[in-house]
Parts: sequence; structure tokens; C-alpha cells
Amino acid sequence: MAISIAAVVLLAAATVVFGGGGFPASVLTLERAFPVNERVGIEVLRERDRIRHHRKGRFLQGFGGVADFAVQGTSDPYIVGLYFTKVRLGTPPREFNVQIDTGSDILWVTCSSCSDCPQISGLGIQLHFFDTSSSYTAQVVSCSDPICTALGQTASSGCSIQTNQCSFSFQYGDGSGTSGFYVSDMLHFGMVTTGSTTVNSSAQIVFGCSTYQSGDLTKSERAIDGIFGFGQHSLSVISQLSSQGVTPKVFSHCLKGEGSGGGILVLGEILDPSIVYSPLVPSQPHYNLNLQSITVNGQAVPIDPAVFAASNNQGTIVDSGTTLAYLVEEAYDPFVSAITAIVGQSATPTIAKGGQCYLTTASVDTIFPTISLNFAGGADMILKPQEYLIHFGFSDGAPMWCLGFQKVQGQGVTILGDLVLKDKIFVYDLDRQRIGWANYDCSSSVNVSVTFRGEFVNAGQLSVSSSLKNVPFLPIFSDLRSFLVQILLFLALKMT
Repeated sequence: MAISIAAVVLLAAATVVFGGGGFPASVLTLERAFPVNERVGIEVLRERDRIRHHRKGRFLQGFGGVADFAVQGTSDPYIVGLYFTKVRLGTPPREFNVQIDTGSDILWVTCSSCSDCPQISGLGIQLHFFDTSSSYTAQVVSCSDPICTALGQTASSGCSIQTNQCSFSFQYGDGSGTSGFYVSDMLHFGMVTTGSTTVNSSAQIVFGCSTYQSGDLTKSERAIDGIFGFGQHSLSVISQLSSQGVTPKVFSHCLKGEGSGGGILVLGEILDPSIVYSPLVPSQPHYNLNLQSITVNGQAVPIDPAVFAASNNQGTIVDSGTTLAYLVEEAYDPFVSAITAIVGQSATPTIAKGGQCYLTTASVDTIFPTISLNFAGGADMILKPQEYLIHFGFSDGAPMWCLGFQKVQGQGVTILGDLVLKDKIFVYDLDRQRIGWANYDCSSSVNVSVTFRGEFVNAGQLSVSSSLKNVPFLPIFSDLRSFLVQILLFLALKMT
């Protein structure tokens, strides 16, 4: 039996009159959001309603979950030397590959108006460019926007009077930099909810559109679509989503070091009984920890603890955007001496690639010591030889292994990059201002705490290659009427 469904369609312009009871009549003109002859996809209508619901604060209380992102890349400088993930931005959503960087704050992607930015990448990925005119939901952040007013208090942001665009300019530790303007648009992601169910979700965020790049960012060898900053700034994605109640104010990663790399990245808390935590140093711009001492095979290295003292210009920073690890000069020299003394006659020390290396035909796991970085709160980070050594080929027929720790001269900053972050769970708990870690096989599944529910799901069972397009969408409706309207629109469009 055929069923006819009538959909109510507003006229191009309608007049509503309120009057009676002695009150003067008011006339309101209603305009269509879309021309009558324009076919609009259901996904556009749905995004329009989601934005409207969000702006009115009409999301159902208690909804939330863990946002899951697939990870690609490795810590091996010979292969990639960075970890990256995919983000989907705009309406309709477009995919961008962005480096995972806990050492910076903002998510930015390359703008279509960037003329000197790389066009090809040596990473084997296709580069994409964000075009504000191609996204129905994109809005350039203006100078008068409260967000821009707040950003104006920082040195990295400004305002272009000519274009009325809220602008940014960032300089990174390696000398590279980028500048552009801020955009407000939709971020799409997979949300893990109760019962390990994964659904499509989205939220409105502010991110950067890069129109200029310099330094290593201009090189095609490791060119990427942008950088995914995970810092504590109010404009970082983790801060924006947590303030909206979409995700908790905690994120975690498990970066796989062996083989082709990859791993797991979740906006949520990975749980494991072996995780140890150390408190973050308060009022610091980066993820700064109190490194108190270093031991080599259980023996303390003679280092003055004062060289690790935390302040704006020194301390120990956890930075996934850095490939290697860096020790301050006062700690590096005694550290190398302790390792060299232990390997003894089994390896020949040599200087190569600008750092300390060793020539040996023996198994590195047998002759090299275990290292422990000891942090405040009794949290020790244990590094096996394969976790701090890099195989740099051969010299005179012998394998050459070099320390992944480099010497920092003239600065008091120790940086823990991907070299030591790999093959470990790392939890950045911003609510409780602490970082936790545990050695882990990052090709295995992980348990994650679901937002607002205290239940556990297995994020590791999610396929890292699964597309958000293949995941069911979980709409959030403010009331029954909105739900019925959406059903009517959907059925009407299906019949046309």
C-alpha cells in the first residue's frame, strides 16, 4: 500500500500578525533559509539544526563520550619522524592530515589562499587546502568577535583592519612559523559511547586557516595539512570541546614505535592499572613536569637537581611535536658518561650526526643499560635501550647506534619528544593537572572511560581505517517536535 506523506513547506515570505486584547499588532516577515528551487541535502539541514541547538544551549544534558582519532606516522626520523591524525572540518566535511602536537595550542590547516605553501608531500599523502567558501557552516572570526578581543591580549594574535579578520601568527621552536586568520566551523569526529558504540558527532570550534608558512613547514619532504595543537590554551580543541560538554578535559595517546607506527589518540582517559602520575607545574605555557633525577641501571647520575628547576625559560616539557629528546647541557654530559662507562669494551664510542653514538656488533638490549627518568610524585619513566637509541646504519662494518637524547646548549629546557613517548600510554589530565604514563604495546586495545558515565569501552577495537561516513549518526534533538520535523524532511527528500 502506497503511503503519501505531506511535508509542510514555508512560502518564500510569510506574514505573522500578533494582535488582540488591546495590544498593537506586530508584523514579522519570515524568510526562507534556502531558495524554493534549491535542493538541500539532509546533512546540510541536520548541521544547520545542530548549530542552532548548540547556540541556544539546547543539547541534552549528560550526553558525551570519547572522541577517537586514528594515528599514522612513526618516531623514526629515517621514515617520517612525526605522528599525525585526520580531522574532518566544514560542511560538507573535508579531511585534513594534521600533526599531533602537545607543544602548541591551536589547530590550524593550510588555507586555499596560501600561494607559497607546499603542494606535494613526501609522506605519501595528498595535501588538502581549506576553503571557507566551500563550507556552508564556515564563518571567518571578525575583529569585533569576543573571541578575537580575548586573543588580542596575546602576542600571537591580532586584527587586520583592512579585512576585518582575527589573525594569528605562531613561531615554533625549530624556527618555522605560520600566520593566517581564525575560522569558526564544524569539527566532525567518531564518538565512542556506552557499549562501545561509535557514532558520528560534530561540534563547532574555532581554528586557524594558514595563509603563510616558513622554515621547515615549507619543505615538501614532511609536508602536512596543518598542526593539531593540544595545549592548555582556551582555544585548543580539547579546551573548546570540554567547555561545551562534548568531551572530558583529558586526552590520551598511545604512539606505536615499531614497524609502520600508528597508534591511538582519544579525547578521553585511557585506563590502565600500571599508569603512574606526576603533577603538572602550575602556571606554565607547556606541559611542564618536575624532573628530579636520572638513574642508569639503578645508579643515580650526578646531576644538580637545580638544572631541572621549572620556570618559563627552563624545565622539562612533554612535546609530541618533537621527534627526539633533549637534555640540558649540565645533565647531558654526566648522562652520556654514565652510559659509556656501562657499555665498556662492548661498544666503541664515537661522535656522528652531531651526537653521541656507539659501534657494536652485540645486542643493544644486552649491553646498554635501562634508564629511569624520575619525576615528582614518585612517577618513574623507564626507558629500555630500544627506547632511547636510534640505529643510524653502519660504520666500518659495525652497526652504529646513536643516543636519541641531544644536548641543549644555552637553554635550560629539557624536551621529551616522540622518541621517549612512543610505546607508552600517555594521559594528559587537565582537570586534575597531572600527566600519567605506562609502558604499553600500542598495537593492543585500550580501555577508556566514557564521559559522564564512569563506564569502560574498548577503543582499541575500533578500526583505525574506518571512515566516519560508515559510522551511524547520533542526532540530538531538543524536543519531540524537532525530531518529527526531521523525519518528515528526510522522508520527503527520499521521495523526490
